[in-house]
Amino acid sequence: MSEVRRPRSVFGVGTDPDPRTSLANERTALAGLRTALGLVVAGVGLGALTHLTATPGWFQLIAAVLCLMGAALALITSRRWVLVERALRLKEPLPSPSALSPLAVAIAALALATAVGIVLSVLK
Repeated sequence: MSEVRRPRSVFGVGTDPDPRTSLANERTALAGLRTALGLVVAGVGLGALTHLTATPGWFQLIAAVLCLMGAALALITSRRWVLVERALRLKEPLPSPSALSPLAVAIAALALATAVGIVLSVLK
């Protein structure tokens, strides 16, 4: 009796691709999940810091945004793994990385807002 692989929406279509490409897709997904976890940890750490020190209240907002970005990245990464794996199995072109640019812009905007806030706090 053969093992049923899950999710069936991925493994129930097409044929097995070269294992190297499938494993590379999995490593990419794991890297995205590690980054998502890092964003959540940074948000939790910053949130804890606001309770322990005299940091401006808007740091809590940044902490919440970091956590939300981590959650969004985890979901996006999971969905992308499914899309790429299905494309590999069906021998179709790989999907474009549609979330890459918006995520990069969000991270850059958050970093800039944090830097400006820190400079303004120091100048007070």
